[in-house]
Amino acid sequence: MADYEKIKEASSKHPKPADKTFQYGTAGFRMKANLLNSVVYRVGLLAALRSRKLNGQTIGVMITASHNPPEDNGVKLVDPMGEMLEASWEPYATELANAQSEDELVKIYEKLTEDVKAKPGAPARVIYARDTRASGSTLVACLKDALDATGTEYTDYKHLTTPQLHYLVRCVNTKGTQYEYGEVSEQGYYKKIAAAFKQAMKHKKTTGPVTVDCANGVGGPKLVELKKHLPGASEGGVDIKVVNDDVLKPEALNSQCGADFVKTQQRAPPSSKISSGDRCASLDGDADRIVYYFADKDNTFRLLDGDRIATLAASFLADLGRASGLAEQLKIGVVQTAYANGASTQYVEKNLKLPILCTNTGVKHLHHAAQRFDIGVYFEANGHGTVLFSPAALKAIANYEPQSPAQKNALETLRAVTELINQTVGDALSDLLLVEVILAHKGWTCQEWLNTYVDLPNRLVRVEVKDRNIFQAVDAERKLEKPEGAQKDIETEIAKYTKGRSFARASGTEDAVRVYAEASTRGEADDLAARVSAVVRRYGGVA
Repeated sequence: MADYEKIKEASSKHPKPADKTFQYGTAGFRMKANLLNSVVYRVGLLAALRSRKLNGQTIGVMITASHNPPEDNGVKLVDPMGEMLEASWEPYATELANAQSEDELVKIYEKLTEDVKAKPGAPARVIYARDTRASGSTLVACLKDALDATGTEYTDYKHLTTPQLHYLVRCVNTKGTQYEYGEVSEQGYYKKIAAAFKQAMKHKKTTGPVTVDCANGVGGPKLVELKKHLPGASEGGVDIKVVNDDVLKPEALNSQCGADFVKTQQRAPPSSKISSGDRCASLDGDADRIVYYFADKDNTFRLLDGDRIATLAASFLADLGRASGLAEQLKIGVVQTAYANGASTQYVEKNLKLPILCTNTGVKHLHHAAQRFDIGVYFEANGHGTVLFSPAALKAIANYEPQSPAQKNALETLRAVTELINQTVGDALSDLLLVEVILAHKGWTCQEWLNTYVDLPNRLVRVEVKDRNIFQAVDAERKLEKPEGAQKDIETEIAKYTKGRSFARASGTEDAVRVYAEASTRGEADDLAARVSAVVRRYGGVA
């Protein structure tokens, strides 16, 4: 039961910075680490309340700032099935974070307890972990103060990747049920995906090593640990070369390396000496994103981003569906955002003949939309994504009786893939092994993967405006509803270009609008982006 005096007393150790307003976004709270003490304490209060509301189901708290610079940090909540915090609770997090005084905080907390109908006597259970940032231990202490003040049972899993924490939350909450997800331990995570990888690679071999840049983040030591459970190249596994895994120098985190650097800079990390044909991948700081890349025969850098991983996975799963005899029972679909390259959309619809849903930016939107398919594949272009299998799909895959040896082999691989994929959230380690399995089964090099379609040249521009809130997007953020007239002017510009496509959407965190443009040539894409940016400036009152 919540003791409001204890909450107040503990809160006084973590006063809110007077001039700051906080907002819980898609990635929770994220900012300079020295501003976060009060926020993390209050997130701890909300985690306890969320658990009590759900009759003692375990809630996860992850302390990370993902691909942000080393001086930043962040905190987010994980719901019982390993999914992101239910959207209706995000405003509660924001409200608690912005309470100006201890008295106001307790008042809000008391009212929230009543509003959500949490049983005061119900148990509260939380598990938490952090990435390797120097500020992590200080923030964990703030979190513990909140959990102690609310009488919450908790377990500290120390350093984990974000997806590992999501995985453990689901494991804890499904233990002993028919939906048991796995052993409740970090070692259990490695064992599960390593066994699935081994099964999926039966009779297959990878071609050459894969070099993995771990952004000098928590993914480095965790990939090294995972490797101990995997068969090596000589045993039909994969030769993984780990680079940029220095977690002892916190300032090296995400610096000139990692998935975000590779995606935004469109080049390999300076520390990587890649030669023609080398297969490479980069994780981000908390290992929930991955992108692949290689140098072609002319030594030109080639990126295989989230769009490419999505099309590769969808193609493979459709193949397995057909080969196993389950195609009729499994509706496979792909979920994208407006940022997905138009060529990838066309490839999925025309070549793979699979349905596509376009949804708002943000993993929670993609995850939700993917649940509408039996097998839902979603990846953001930045490399964050996974595959979801519905309970009906898992049942069909588990119970189907194969009619031939070929069906039996395909079915065994499909079953292994359902275990290999971390269905709670995008997981760079799991996705790395998935890509390796698919390339081995298809017998493809990275060049052959790239050859499936040709990306349309594109450009992403950030335009500063006085007030981002006047820009309101509709149709999965592909069109502007407000300011009035802006969309018409954007469409006038688009019409001037071959294969032109462009949209503008307000940033979720700053007074800026992001303009995306693509066209048939690099020059036209740049030109279209500049023209649409000019429209945004005009309507945004910027000279």
